[in-house]
Amino acid sequence: MATSGPNLPELPNERAQHLLKVLVQRYIKEGQPVGSRTLARDSGLDLSPATIRNVLSDLEELGFVKAPHTSAGRVPTIKGYRFFVDTLVKLRPPQGDELKLVQEVLQSAEPQSLVQTASNLLSSMTQLAGLVTLPRRVHTALRQIEFLPLSDRRVLAILVLNDRDVQNRILHVHRDFSADELQRAGNYLTEQFGGRELHTVRESVLAELRETRASMNDLMVDAIEMAQQAFPEQEPEGAFVMAGETNLMGLEGLADMEKLKRLFTAFSEQRDILHLLDQSLHAPGVQIFIGQESGYQLLDECSVVAAPYLNDDDTMGVLGVIGPTRMAYERVIPIVDLTAKQLATALKSRN
Repeated sequence: MATSGPNLPELPNERAQHLLKVLVQRYIKEGQPVGSRTLARDSGLDLSPATIRNVLSDLEELGFVKAPHTSAGRVPTIKGYRFFVDTLVKLRPPQGDELKLVQEVLQSAEPQSLVQTASNLLSSMTQLAGLVTLPRRVHTALRQIEFLPLSDRRVLAILVLNDRDVQNRILHVHRDFSADELQRAGNYLTEQFGGRELHTVRESVLAELRETRASMNDLMVDAIEMAQQAFPEQEPEGAFVMAGETNLMGLEGLADMEKLKRLFTAFSEQRDILHLLDQSLHAPGVQIFIGQESGYQLLDECSVVAAPYLNDDDTMGVLGVIGPTRMAYERVIPIVDLTAKQLATALKSRN
């Protein structure tokens, strides 16, 4: 598992590590400071509360736990969560019906709704906010464009992309064209724009029309105008879709309405969240940002669990969840990992 925290000093001994693990698990489950008597009961170790208090003091001195002012118990710090995630957590991957659900939902989704479906899955399975960046298309190159005549001033545009992908679009034109005219228009556009990345072709077409229209013959102008319809408008690079933002309302650390408003504004503006997700684009697996590790004050009370999704060897985007630092990491991490792999499989099958 790839993580993004600092190198941590070793804990004094295995006993202290075990007690920290039990403390973090108990705090994640209950949300209340954990005292020495609770640890003595839950740890399975034959230790007195007094001995456990001494161990907790050592952990506090090392910065792994802290004592809230109103309680004699301890809660994990960001450093404590980081050590737990990196070293102590035992992951619980989805099994049986849950695994089958992820596979079936993504495989049956319409191509245009795959990203939203993945975001909805992440949100519903974790009860946190799920987000998925739109697939990047930097490796989608135009090989050829052909036009075929249809009835009622319509033309079928056939875009051949890379080696296997073919996209069809029906264009509405101002007059009927002969098959010969359409063949010459397709040959002209293939010669001018073949080999270019698809997301740049539309802008190139518009530039061509602006700069050389006066010197074009009528068929060339018609070809360029048909190309404007045939090539998709460029999507905002790296934009993402979210689901389940309202799951964050009322969660510990995120209940303050002003804080939630600022967080939802960041979701809407996308820039800072995208910058954070970009750090996971080339990670070898799941990337985890806990509290201040994100570098964004708005996320100081949050954790982000993210992973890249691929199409063959090409990184297409990033997906993940945002929730409180007190999240069930043992469950959330495998869900993010599984969804990234299954989204990659679904994308590949669409090719």
